[in-house]
Amino acid sequence: MYQGLIKRYRHLLPVDDSMEIITLNEGNTPLIEVPAVAEAAGFSGKVFVKYEGLNPTGSFKDRGMTMAVTKAKHDGMKVVMCASTGNTSASAAAYAAKAKMSAVVLIPDGNIALGKLAQAMIYGAKVIAVQGNFDDCLRYVKELCAKYPIALVNSINPYRLEGQKTAAFEIVDDLGYAPDYLLIPVGNAGNISAYFMGFTQYKETGMSQKIPKLWGFQASGAAPIVENRIFEKPETVATAIRIGNPASWEKAVKARDNSLGRIEKVTDQEILFAYRLLATTSGIFCEPASAASVAGFIKYAKDLEKDSTVVMVLTGHGLKDPDNAINQAPEIFHVKNNLKAIEEVVI
Repeated sequence: MYQGLIKRYRHLLPVDDSMEIITLNEGNTPLIEVPAVAEAAGFSGKVFVKYEGLNPTGSFKDRGMTMAVTKAKHDGMKVVMCASTGNTSASAAAYAAKAKMSAVVLIPDGNIALGKLAQAMIYGAKVIAVQGNFDDCLRYVKELCAKYPIALVNSINPYRLEGQKTAAFEIVDDLGYAPDYLLIPVGNAGNISAYFMGFTQYKETGMSQKIPKLWGFQASGAAPIVENRIFEKPETVATAIRIGNPASWEKAVKARDNSLGRIEKVTDQEILFAYRLLATTSGIFCEPASAASVAGFIKYAKDLEKDSTVVMVLTGHGLKDPDNAINQAPEIFHVKNNLKAIEEVVI
């Protein structure tokens, strides 16, 4: 029976037998080939998505949270705290509940997708909506966790990245080799750093022969790394990457440079096109921020080596953001209660 990523990769993680493992059986997410997306981009190689939306709370955050909460519990902490655009708050609240700990989450007021807010609330977290952006929330969290015995579980917590790196292990294990390229959305920039850690560790231990080129993608309205400036008021439909001053900025740049990769930006229109394309041609429903990796693939496919293997990371499930899904979907036909009316629409 699968029992979570810590048990599977214990020998590659900073854990010991004295720790109580806090797990919801996260990880082990599918790697799905998407030839229709490759065809749409005119690309001749193999193209896959790593569908992280099938983690327990619907996003990749669970990989890091199992490690962060396990460590916090081991250290005797009673409360965990995070700033979040949504996914981190849902994950922190769920794992805190499993650990019999309390969770406090700070979110930007009015700038969080409904599905994510609902999760944080039902898991029992104390949700504080701040009249500011994510960067403001993170600043307050850092100050409070330094002042009180509260475990900070944002990705600046090194145990978060230790857990998230396991997605790289799974990709190599499933493919049997490291892909040529790994494409990934970039918001707070911890995840691209974690993948680089994972691929590097697998190469160093002889589990793979190379490190993929890491290509990160930010939304054009929230592209601080691409433009090398802080975005004071980041704006994008992709709320999960609506971050103007990434906490792991320097780590992401190192991951990009050391893997011979790149970080680019894509527009909201390109993101939403990729979002719809993935759903209608491949049956895969991700949240808009996840589609940044697919949008980047479509936009820059011409720059990829011919016949190479590409993996695109889908960071969250589409049900995280139902409003955008409904707005982007075909219309609903409202008809009278009779067969003729239905038949006219069907035929």
